[in-house]
Amino acid sequence: MAWTMRLPEDEDAALTAQADAEGRSKHEITRDALRLYLMRHRRWEEPLLTDEETFDLGGPVGKDDIHDAMNRSA
Repeated sequence: MAWTMRLPEDEDAALTAQADAEGRSKHEITRDALRLYLMRHRRWEEPLLTDEETFDLGGPVGKDDIHDAMNRSA
């Protein structure tokens, strides 16, 4: 599907410069950026793991818990 995207002059110039620097087209860069955006914001219909594939840590895990686990000697 084809469509038109309008950018302010400064953003178009930056995109053109980036495309030239990478030896790619502006189309390729915007298509890749859109794919990344869509994947980053994707909502899964089913969980990636089932309850049987996980384990209970006994409650919420906070930043301090992670920090302590990372700094604990093996």
